[in-house]
Amino acid sequence: MKKLLAFLLISSIAATGWSQDMPNDEQTTNELKLNTFNLIAFNFVDVSYENLLNKESSLGISILFNLREDNDILDYFRNFSITPYYRQYFSKQYAKGFFAEGFGMLNSGKRFDDSDNYTDFALGISVGGKFVTQKGFVVEIYSGLGRNLLEDEFAPEVVTRGGISMGYRF
Repeated sequence: MKKLLAFLLISSIAATGWSQDMPNDEQTTNELKLNTFNLIAFNFVDVSYENLLNKESSLGISILFNLREDNDILDYFRNFSITPYYRQYFSKQYAKGFFAEGFGMLNSGKRFDDSDNYTDFALGISVGGKFVTQKGFVVEIYSGLGRNLLEDEFAPEVVTRGGISMGYRF
Protein backbone atom coordinates (compact mmCIF):
# COMPACT_ATOMS: atom_id res chain seq x y z
CA MET A 1 0.00 0.00 0.00
CA LYS A 2 2.83 2.39 0.86
CA LYS A 3 4.47 1.68 -2.49
CA LEU A 4 1.22 2.48 -4.33
CA LEU A 5 0.79 5.77 -2.48
CA ALA A 6 4.44 6.71 -3.07
CA PHE A 7 4.08 5.91 -6.78
CA LEU A 8 0.94 8.06 -7.08
CA LEU A 9 2.58 10.97 -5.26
CA ILE A 10 5.74 10.83 -7.41
CA SER A 11 3.64 10.50 -10.58
CA SER A 12 1.54 13.53 -9.74
CA ILE A 13 4.61 15.64 -8.89
CA ALA A 14 6.31 14.62 -12.14
CA ALA A 15 3.17 15.34 -14.14
CA THR A 16 2.84 18.75 -12.48
CA GLY A 17 6.36 19.75 -13.45
CA TRP A 18 6.02 18.44 -17.00
CA SER A 19 2.73 20.14 -17.71
CA GLN A 20 3.60 23.73 -16.77
CA ASP A 21 4.14 24.83 -20.37
CA MET A 22 0.80 23.57 -21.71
CA PRO A 23 -0.94 26.67 -23.06
CA ASN A 24 -4.61 25.64 -23.35
CA ASP A 25 -7.27 23.10 -22.40
CA GLU A 26 -7.15 21.22 -25.69
CA GLN A 27 -3.55 20.19 -25.02
CA THR A 28 -4.17 19.04 -21.45
CA THR A 29 -5.90 15.70 -21.76
CA ASN A 30 -5.21 13.93 -18.45
CA GLU A 31 -6.33 14.34 -14.85
CA LEU A 32 -5.13 12.66 -11.66
CA LYS A 33 -7.40 13.09 -8.63
CA LEU A 34 -7.78 12.01 -5.00
CA ASN A 35 -11.24 11.78 -3.43
CA THR A 36 -10.54 13.82 -0.30
CA PHE A 37 -14.05 13.41 1.09
CA ASN A 38 -13.76 9.59 1.14
CA LEU A 39 -10.31 9.81 2.69
CA ILE A 40 -11.43 12.12 5.52
CA ALA A 41 -14.90 10.73 6.19
CA PHE A 42 -14.41 6.98 5.65
CA ASN A 43 -10.64 6.35 5.57
CA PHE A 44 -10.89 5.18 1.93
CA VAL A 45 -8.08 5.84 -0.53
CA ASP A 46 -9.97 6.60 -3.76
CA VAL A 47 -7.71 7.65 -6.65
CA SER A 48 -8.92 8.46 -10.19
CA TYR A 49 -7.31 8.94 -13.57
CA GLU A 50 -9.36 10.60 -16.32
CA ASN A 51 -8.52 11.00 -20.00
CA LEU A 52 -10.32 13.87 -21.74
CA LEU A 53 -11.44 12.63 -25.16
CA ASN A 54 -12.71 16.02 -26.34
CA LYS A 55 -14.44 19.08 -24.87
CA GLU A 56 -17.62 17.12 -24.14
CA SER A 57 -16.52 13.66 -22.99
CA SER A 58 -13.96 11.64 -21.08
CA LEU A 59 -13.06 8.14 -19.96
CA GLY A 60 -11.72 7.40 -16.52
CA ILE A 61 -10.96 4.77 -13.93
CA SER A 62 -11.12 4.95 -10.16
CA ILE A 63 -9.59 2.58 -7.60
CA LEU A 64 -10.80 2.50 -3.99
CA PHE A 65 -9.15 0.79 -0.99
CA ASN A 66 -10.73 0.67 2.46
CA LEU A 67 -7.98 1.36 5.03
CA ARG A 68 -10.19 0.50 8.02
CA GLU A 69 -10.24 -2.91 9.60
CA ASP A 70 -13.78 -2.62 10.89
CA ASN A 71 -16.81 -2.29 8.65
CA ASP A 72 -19.11 -0.16 10.81
CA ILE A 73 -19.11 2.91 8.57
CA LEU A 74 -21.65 4.16 6.02
CA ASP A 75 -20.27 2.14 3.09
CA TYR A 76 -19.88 -0.82 5.38
CA PHE A 77 -19.61 -3.60 2.81
CA ARG A 78 -16.91 -2.45 0.40
CA ASN A 79 -13.20 -3.05 0.96
CA PHE A 80 -12.07 -2.62 -2.66
CA SER A 81 -13.51 -1.43 -5.95
CA ILE A 82 -12.29 -0.60 -9.42
CA THR A 83 -14.62 1.64 -11.40
CA PRO A 84 -14.25 2.51 -15.09
CA TYR A 85 -16.51 5.39 -16.18
CA TYR A 86 -17.59 7.51 -19.14
CA ARG A 87 -18.55 11.17 -18.64
CA GLN A 88 -20.53 13.54 -20.83
CA TYR A 89 -20.08 17.27 -20.06
CA PHE A 90 -22.82 19.85 -20.63
CA SER A 91 -20.84 23.09 -20.65
CA LYS A 92 -19.38 25.34 -23.33
CA GLN A 93 -15.99 25.07 -21.60
CA TYR A 94 -13.53 22.25 -22.24
CA ALA A 95 -14.56 19.23 -20.06
CA LYS A 96 -15.77 21.43 -17.19
CA GLY A 97 -19.06 22.14 -15.47
CA PHE A 98 -22.05 19.82 -15.07
CA PHE A 99 -21.61 16.19 -16.14
CA ALA A 100 -23.47 12.89 -16.23
CA GLU A 101 -21.59 9.64 -15.90
CA GLY A 102 -22.18 5.96 -16.58
CA PHE A 103 -20.00 3.53 -14.64
CA GLY A 104 -19.26 -0.13 -14.02
CA MET A 105 -17.90 -1.17 -10.63
CA LEU A 106 -16.16 -4.39 -9.68
CA ASN A 107 -16.51 -4.36 -5.90
CA SER A 108 -15.61 -6.70 -3.08
CA GLY A 109 -15.87 -6.74 0.67
CA LYS A 110 -17.20 -8.47 3.75
CA ARG A 111 -20.41 -8.54 5.72
CA PHE A 112 -20.70 -7.01 9.20
CA ASP A 113 -19.60 -10.19 10.96
CA ASP A 114 -16.45 -10.45 8.77
CA SER A 115 -17.20 -14.08 7.95
CA ASP A 116 -18.69 -13.87 4.46
CA ASN A 117 -16.79 -12.28 1.56
CA TYR A 118 -18.37 -11.15 -1.67
CA THR A 119 -17.34 -9.99 -5.13
CA ASP A 120 -19.89 -8.43 -7.47
CA PHE A 121 -20.20 -6.14 -10.48
CA ALA A 122 -22.49 -3.10 -10.61
CA LEU A 123 -23.68 -0.74 -13.32
CA GLY A 124 -24.77 2.76 -12.38
CA ILE A 125 -25.02 6.48 -13.07
CA SER A 126 -23.68 9.60 -11.38
CA VAL A 127 -24.05 13.35 -11.79
CA GLY A 128 -21.74 16.12 -10.69
CA GLY A 129 -19.80 19.25 -11.44
CA LYS A 130 -16.15 19.91 -12.23
CA PHE A 131 -14.26 23.15 -11.69
CA VAL A 132 -10.80 23.76 -13.18
CA THR A 133 -8.48 26.73 -12.59
CA GLN A 134 -6.30 28.24 -15.33
CA LYS A 135 -3.27 26.53 -13.74
CA GLY A 136 -4.96 23.10 -13.94
CA PHE A 137 -6.13 22.55 -10.34
CA VAL A 138 -9.32 20.42 -10.43
CA VAL A 139 -12.16 20.11 -7.91
CA GLU A 140 -15.16 17.93 -8.62
CA ILE A 141 -18.26 17.05 -6.64
CA TYR A 142 -20.31 14.04 -7.69
CA SER A 143 -22.80 11.44 -6.46
CA GLY A 144 -24.30 8.30 -7.93
CA LEU A 145 -25.88 4.90 -7.45
CA GLY A 146 -25.41 1.52 -9.06
CA ARG A 147 -26.96 -1.93 -8.80
CA ASN A 148 -24.95 -5.12 -8.32
CA LEU A 149 -25.82 -7.62 -11.05
CA LEU A 150 -24.24 -10.96 -10.07
CA GLU A 151 -26.64 -11.59 -7.19
CA ASP A 152 -23.98 -12.69 -4.72
CA GLU A 153 -25.99 -13.46 -1.60
CA PHE A 154 -23.58 -11.51 0.62
CA ALA A 155 -23.24 -8.42 -1.62
CA PRO A 156 -25.35 -5.31 -1.16
CA GLU A 157 -27.98 -4.75 -3.85
CA VAL A 158 -26.99 -1.09 -4.32
CA VAL A 159 -23.55 0.55 -4.38
CA THR A 160 -22.77 4.23 -4.00
CA ARG A 161 -20.25 6.41 -5.77
CA GLY A 162 -19.45 9.97 -4.86
CA GLY A 163 -17.37 12.50 -3.07
CA ILE A 164 -15.28 15.60 -3.44
CA SER A 165 -12.11 15.03 -5.45
CA MET A 166 -9.12 17.30 -5.89
CA GLY A 167 -6.38 16.90 -8.42
CA TYR A 168 -4.48 18.25 -11.38
CA ARG A 169 -5.12 18.46 -15.13
CA PHE A 170 -2.00 17.93 -17.24
